[in-house]
Amino acid sequence: MPSDASEVYRRYLSAVMLHGHASAKACELGATDLYALNILQLTGPMTPGELGTRTGLTTGPTTRLIDRLEQAGYVHRAPDPGDRRKVIVEPIGEPADLDRVMAPARQRIGRLLSGYSPEQLEVLFDYFARATDAYQEAAEQLRTHNAD
Repeated sequence: MPSDASEVYRRYLSAVMLHGHASAKACELGATDLYALNILQLTGPMTPGELGTRTGLTTGPTTRLIDRLEQAGYVHRAPDPGDRRKVIVEPIGEPADLDRVMAPARQRIGRLLSGYSPEQLEVLFDYFARATDAYQEAAEQLRTHNAD
């Protein structure tokens, strides 16, 4: 492992974040808006409170986020089928330009991944799955710690 593994990893994360911000801007969205859409598309409908927790936003900014996404036609609010007193936010679309905007990076990453053996890909995807869990657990610890 390189002695500067931390720096290499931080550069990677910075590049991913930079691309996310640039992609959002190219689709005329804020980075948090695109992030929220991604969350909804990955996990499905959720309450505004859950979306706020996942995005790190408080109630007011979460409401404005949902308003923007609803006005743009990407989500809608609906009664929660399990509790009609609650509202859920459902994804109903994605930015029309998103596939076009993301295509160059997806193609580059696809070419990069095609150079790995099936065994190497298995290790990479295992890492991604475990790192996802680790980051989510760490974020939850931070939220819990900061709520005290």
